[in-house]
Amino acid sequence: MDYSIESSPLDKLQSDCLLVGIYENQQLSPAASQLDSLFGGLLTKLIGRGDIKGKNAETLLINNLPDGNIARIVLLGFGERGKVTRKQYRKALAAAIKTVKDSKVSAASTALLDIDVNGADSQWKARQVVEVFNDGLYQYSATKKIEDKNPLQRLAVVADDSQKALAETGLQQGIAIARGMELAKHLADLPGNICTPTHLAEQALALAGEHDKLNCEILEESDMEALGMGSFLSVSRGSRQPAKLICLDYQGGDSNAKPIVLIGKGLTFDAGGISLKPGLGMDEMKYDMCGGASVLGLIRMATLLNLKLNIVGLIPASENLPDGAANKPGDIWTSMSGKTIEILNTDAEGRLILCDTLTYAKKYNPDVVIDMATLTGACIVALGRVPSGLFGNDDKLCNDLLSAGDTACDLVWRMPVWEEYQEQLKSNFADLANIGGPDGGSITAAVFLSKFAEEYRWAHIDIAGTAWRTGANKGATGRPVPLVSQYLLNRASV
Repeated sequence: MDYSIESSPLDKLQSDCLLVGIYENQQLSPAASQLDSLFGGLLTKLIGRGDIKGKNAETLLINNLPDGNIARIVLLGFGERGKVTRKQYRKALAAAIKTVKDSKVSAASTALLDIDVNGADSQWKARQVVEVFNDGLYQYSATKKIEDKNPLQRLAVVADDSQKALAETGLQQGIAIARGMELAKHLADLPGNICTPTHLAEQALALAGEHDKLNCEILEESDMEALGMGSFLSVSRGSRQPAKLICLDYQGGDSNAKPIVLIGKGLTFDAGGISLKPGLGMDEMKYDMCGGASVLGLIRMATLLNLKLNIVGLIPASENLPDGAANKPGDIWTSMSGKTIEILNTDAEGRLILCDTLTYAKKYNPDVVIDMATLTGACIVALGRVPSGLFGNDDKLCNDLLSAGDTACDLVWRMPVWEEYQEQLKSNFADLANIGGPDGGSITAAVFLSKFAEEYRWAHIDIAGTAWRTGANKGATGRPVPLVSQYLLNRASV
C-alpha cells in the first residue's frame, strides 16, 4: 500500500472513492457538508431517506454521483458528536475497510481529520488511518494462493493547510508502525516448519542489512553453553532445530545513552515437551514466537523513523518438543544467573528461555528492559483477549506503558508481582520451581521472571490473549507493536 497526504481542496480533489464522516442524528462533518453543497444537497437527500443514521461504524456507499472528479463517496458514522473516543474512531475506520474493499477501487481518499475525537489531534488521526487500513487489508499469502486479492493499492489522507504538518508526521509514524506490525504478523502466521529459530535469525540479519545504525549478532548453542545458559538450552534439547539468541543493536541515540532493551519470546513451536499439550488447537502454538516477531517489528519501526534512541532487541528462539533428550519433570538446571531451577512442568518453557535472556541483558547496562511473551494461558483466564497483562518492578515504567497503551488503543492492565507469590515457587531441591501451581498462573510466571530482573527497571507484557486471533479469523494481530511503538515515540520526543 502507498500512503500519501492530499492537500487539494475538495472541489478540486480527484478520487475514485472518498470517505467522509457523519455523526449520530445525521449531522454531517465539515468535509461531508462541503461535499453536500458540491453535489446539490445529494447527501442531505440520502440521509433524509434514513439510509444512514450516523451510528458508530455505520457505512453508506454512494456510487451514483453526477459526473465529476469524485466517483464514489463513503459516508462513515462516528456516533454522537463531541463524544467520539479514540476507540470509536478506530472502530469506524475498521468498518470502512470492508465497504472500500467491496467497491473494488484501487485508490481511495479519506477526509476524516475533521472528526472531533476526544484527546486526539490530526497527527494521531492520520496515523490511525494508516495503521487501521494496513491492518485490515493484510493478507497472508506466503503458503496460500490468494484468489481475491485486495484491489486497494493507494490511500490518500486529505489535509488542509492547518492540518498538513501534523498529518504528515502522523502518516510517517503510521507507515512505520504498520510496516512493523506487518512483519510481526507475517512471521507469526508462517508455519513452524518454515519459521524456525534459524529462519528468525535470518530475518534479523536481513533487517540489519537494511540500516547502517543496526547491527545483528546471533549466539549459537555453543556460545550460550559457554555463557552458562543452562535454563535456555534445556528447552531446545528436545528439538532437532538449534536454538538461537538473536541480538539486534540499534544505535540511533547518543553513544553514551543507556539503551532500551526489548526482549521477545521466540518459541517457534511449542508442543509442551514431555508435558505434552492437548492436540486440539496445538497448531496455534506456532504463535508462541509472537513476542520475538514483535521485537523484529519494533526494530523495523525504529529504523524507518530513525528514532533518536538506542534500542537493543533480544530474541531467544527455540522449539519445545518431546524427545529422548528433552526436559523431564523433576530435572534441575542451572541458569546463567547461577540460580537453579526445578522443572515441574516442561510446558512452562517460555520463562526458562527468558530468564537467561534477562540475565544476559545486564551486559548492555540498560535504562529499562521490556519483555513481551505469549507466556501463560492463565493471563487469558484473568483478562480475556482485550488487554495484555502488564507486570513490572518500576511504577514509572509501568505507568508510561499504561499511558502509551491508551494512546495507541493497544491496552494493557497492570497485575501484581507481590512477594507473597514467591512462596508458590519454592522448591525442595532447587532455588526456584518453574511453576507455582494453578492459582494466579500469569502472576507467578511474572514473579519467576522478576527474580532475574532485579538489577534494572523491568516490565513484562503477557500477550498470550492478544497476539493472535483464534477461530474462523485465526491470525496474528501484530500486538503489542502499537503499544511499545508509542512508548518508544514518547521516549524519543523527550
